[in-house]
Amino acid sequence: MQTTLLSRTRTAPQFQNDALQQGLAHWNRERLSPQFPAENWSEHFETEAHFRWLEASFLEELRAEVADRAREAPQSVEGFGEWFEDLKDTGPGQGDALFPWLAEHASRDQLRWFFEQEAAGEAGFDDLVAYTQVKLPVTAKLELARNYWDEMGRGNRKGMHGPMLASLADTLEVAPTIENTVWESLALANAMTAMATNRGFAWHSVGALGVIELTAPGRSANVARGLRRIGLNDRERRYFDLHAVLDVKHSEDWNREALRPLIEEDPRRALAMAEGALMRLVCGERCFDRYRAHLWG
Repeated sequence: MQTTLLSRTRTAPQFQNDALQQGLAHWNRERLSPQFPAENWSEHFETEAHFRWLEASFLEELRAEVADRAREAPQSVEGFGEWFEDLKDTGPGQGDALFPWLAEHASRDQLRWFFEQEAAGEAGFDDLVAYTQVKLPVTAKLELARNYWDEMGRGNRKGMHGPMLASLADTLEVAPTIENTVWESLALANAMTAMATNRGFAWHSVGALGVIELTAPGRSANVARGLRRIGLNDRERRYFDLHAVLDVKHSEDWNREALRPLIEEDPRRALAMAEGALMRLVCGERCFDRYRAHLWG
């Protein structure tokens, strides 16, 4: 555990830096991995408390950043649905020039660097859905279960999305590491993991996962075009080809079967889901800005 990266002071953390996000990324990788009981459990829980505090502070900073726009989200079912769908066009980071450029101009090395950053910051959509669905109301729980089953290739190992991503990493000959990943990409993964694993942010996680399904198809299609242009075959670029199409249906189902019934049951959830969606989009926007600065700078 890389606790030496961070001070144990109780001042508000500044999450826009490598040290904090690398520290959280190492902690997340360790704590979410299957393991045995800690021998020195008192030290283990001291470390756990330290990083939980940093994680919560990070989330609260993100919440404060999106609070004004999130309050614009209606609490009615129809109104929220329209507001949420509009994020596809007007949300932070949408329509970024990075993705058409990746499709049309990026070299193989530039696409490799982009993919390395994305793969290192990948939190694992299947795991995030699994964490989020715990104790959700039945209709939403079933939708997340269907989504998870798709992520797992509907029981077919060759159809699992995670191994598809790993196979593409092998094809592009990249070995993503936390230390070689920009903090913006780590922050996106850390935020998604934090929302999914903290039950106080369960509704936020539903919104954040939903907005990924809503906004990913266009980006995935552009990346797939870029990979095709540099010579990758259908099997090699399957991960992005699949998400360019499948996530359109996933988004429609998520909005109808998860967001809508959850708000019908309790309209207060609309604000939390709006915050979660915007927190995810703001983190993505920071990634795109950093990627462009590196690739075009």
